[in-house]
Amino acid sequence: MTQSTDAPETTEAPELVLAERHGAVLLLTLNRPERLNAWNIPLEERYFALLDEAEADDGVRVVVVTGAGRGFCAGADMEDLSQLGTVDPDAVSQAQAQAERRPRERPLSFRKPLIAAINGAAAGLGLVQALYCDLRFATPEAKFTTAFARRGLIAEYGIAWLLPRLVGQSRALDLLMSARVVLGDEALSLGLVDRVLPAESLLSTALAYAADLAENCSPRSMALMKRQVYLAMDSDLPSAIALADKLMHESFRHPDAAEGVHSYLERRPPQFSPLESA
Repeated sequence: MTQSTDAPETTEAPELVLAERHGAVLLLTLNRPERLNAWNIPLEERYFALLDEAEADDGVRVVVVTGAGRGFCAGADMEDLSQLGTVDPDAVSQAQAQAERRPRERPLSFRKPLIAAINGAAAGLGLVQALYCDLRFATPEAKFTTAFARRGLIAEYGIAWLLPRLVGQSRALDLLMSARVVLGDEALSLGLVDRVLPAESLLSTALAYAADLAENCSPRSMALMKRQVYLAMDSDLPSAIALADKLMHESFRHPDAAEGVHSYLERRPPQFSPLESA
């Protein structure tokens, strides 16, 4: 009798979020296609860790996030939710501790441009994560739903703050209370997304837009403008003007301002400095 010398088969678990560099643009792909990229704690930890790494990496200037397969993110994994009331209290404590270390709204504090390429369903927590991005590109077939009311839940993770600022109060209440499904074209008309593109060109268009930001726009300027916009949501006009005046004077003294002018006059691509540490 002969003994097989073949090594035993091993199967490695796939990465829950894939990372792929396109020059100065980092593409992150939520990678649970068999579950429509439903959100769970391991996926969250991987996604947020990659955002942390991208923020610290001078070579990354813009991030695009999309979903593998037919969905963007179908919301919280229903298998996890089905365990509500029966989970180990220690596991709950660990999840809460993780949330305290890196809050679920982490993408809102990401200092570089974050663009969602929404290729399919964005539901519940998946919709919230899409709204945490700075810009949203979608296909006509992409489906959006808040979902919470149909699960006996509430407007989670700040969507009650974000959604009215994007679509208005009554439209936000419509989407929250009815949890109806909105397709790409209606999402565009409501202001949920910024562009609707054919499925075959969604990702290439998002990456091209991101590449233009990475090549031609000051990382410092973009980070400061993100901060201005979010602060302005809860401030009055005089406060916003005062902050703009302060930042404008600081910008005049920063090398990026001189580089922006010189590159324009010399008809060459700008060589802006990497984003400084916070």
